[in-house]
Amino acid sequence: MHRRHFLKTLASLPLAYAVTNPLQAAAFPATGGYRSLFASLPSAQFAEEDLLRLANGAGPDLPGMSAAPEMLTDTDDQPLRNDAGEVILSATHETELDDEENYGLPAGFTYLGQFADHDITFKADDAFAVKGQDGVNHRSARFDLDSLYGAGPGLQPSLYNADGRTLARGRALTQGGRPSASFDHPRIKGVAVIGDKRNDENVLVSQMHGAFASFHNALAQDRPKASFAELRQLVTWHYQWMLLTDFLPRLCGDKVMHSLLPALAEGRGPNFGRSHRTITADLRPGEMPLEFSDAAYRFGHSAIRSVYRLNAQMTGTAEEQRRNPAAAGRKFIFAAVDQAGLNGNRAFPQEWAIDWGLFFETRGAMSPDQIALGAQKVQPSYKIDTSLVNPLAFLPEFSQDGTPAAKTAEGFAKPKPGAIANLALRNLMRGQASGLASGQDVARAMGYDPIPDADLMVGKATVDGLATNRSITDYGDSFQGQAPLWFYVLAEAQYTWCNRARALRGDDLAKNTLPGHLGPVGGRLVAETFVALMELDPDSVLHAPRHWHPAYGQGQHFGMVDLIRTAGLG
Repeated sequence: MHRRHFLKTLASLPLAYAVTNPLQAAAFPATGGYRSLFASLPSAQFAEEDLLRLANGAGPDLPGMSAAPEMLTDTDDQPLRNDAGEVILSATHETELDDEENYGLPAGFTYLGQFADHDITFKADDAFAVKGQDGVNHRSARFDLDSLYGAGPGLQPSLYNADGRTLARGRALTQGGRPSASFDHPRIKGVAVIGDKRNDENVLVSQMHGAFASFHNALAQDRPKASFAELRQLVTWHYQWMLLTDFLPRLCGDKVMHSLLPALAEGRGPNFGRSHRTITADLRPGEMPLEFSDAAYRFGHSAIRSVYRLNAQMTGTAEEQRRNPAAAGRKFIFAAVDQAGLNGNRAFPQEWAIDWGLFFETRGAMSPDQIALGAQKVQPSYKIDTSLVNPLAFLPEFSQDGTPAAKTAEGFAKPKPGAIANLALRNLMRGQASGLASGQDVARAMGYDPIPDADLMVGKATVDGLATNRSITDYGDSFQGQAPLWFYVLAEAQYTWCNRARALRGDDLAKNTLPGHLGPVGGRLVAETFVALMELDPDSVLHAPRHWHPAYGQGQHFGMVDLIRTAGLG
């Protein structure tokens, strides 16, 4: 692709999250922009064909970041197809080890991360930033749950019940025909009536939004005399406490969190003492680091599984159980066939009530020993590495649908004209358009020795990958000595995991089930941004009285499991 055409494609990308409700647009005015933490570093420039090759691969000998799909095959190893000519996707059986799973991060945290992202960032047209021109953030850049509460009951009463204190819920959902504590959103012609329509992008983030609504309503029931403002502050402080003490330690590691918030290392709450911020020391209220929004925090895309189980009562049809037992009852994150995937922006089937015990450790710790539980086990996220599951190469919002002409020979959806449906390519292009420095330059600026090119590998963090993954420099000369920051953050986490796996004295099972988290550059970028946004917000939990601690959970401990239980969901 010539540079002229490449930049034309950037400019013509379709609007992703346009604000179509004038009231919603007024509720979220521009509050700040996006800025670089390392503005003095040179922008990394890569050849367009190298970015394309890195995202898509160049045949079986040089696979890209978009992993090949698991599919059913016949005795000649040829893909089986359904009546529409689409290949039939499959997955590792629930009673078998999936070597891509991360036993340090239950799958629910992937979608908690997406929910948190929607709380602090919102580009109304999802336009890629242009170097030297800060984009507009239509969120407050504060963890204040405006994506849940909207403009509040005074300006957006449609989000609330008549009491003006509790959040409205939609129709009740079921598990195996039995009532559950889960609800769909209120909807008008299938469109969710919620504070941020992005929280209906897929069924999992949709129900995550619902879990927070249920948590708010549970606190309102416990405190019948509390005002809405009092309830919102209480919910927000519990949410922020959980992010700092449960979510971030799992993603970034205790070492990073203890250096950033020394009170945590002393067994105190995060609201005791000041933080030790470095790279965000000059950040101003309302500002969002581009290195976070356009690179580091996009690590979560690699943690997404291709397939999830919502509840154990969903077993699939008799035909699915016969033909594709490994996937029967589970749903792919995106699928072309209606009801086959967890695609959002629609009322989903009533029996799709989520069992949060399959996404968080509400019934016991997640471990490889749970494989014997099959459909009842906690589902891990995937490891943070330089591989994204195949459905993310065909994002529904940017893909054609309907006719056979809109599909590839394999039955996958083609991109809409002028659109880019491959998430890996979108992220790589976004970083280049934003003018981000290379991962190596950012590492040096943060005081870390950069990882050698030969160790920046493309592929999965698995035992097989230790032997077969290829260096990023195999994908193009423009990657010599410099890597896109988003890729570097993923490769750094993978490099850290690979070193631990190689040093482990054990079999392949022990190595493949090693947990993993972000490395020092990615971990610091993510953790410090979270802490900075809270420290710059005078109403956050970091500015709560030192004697304050969560009213739920146990003592100073309040994690996502406690939120789920308090909400009555597990």
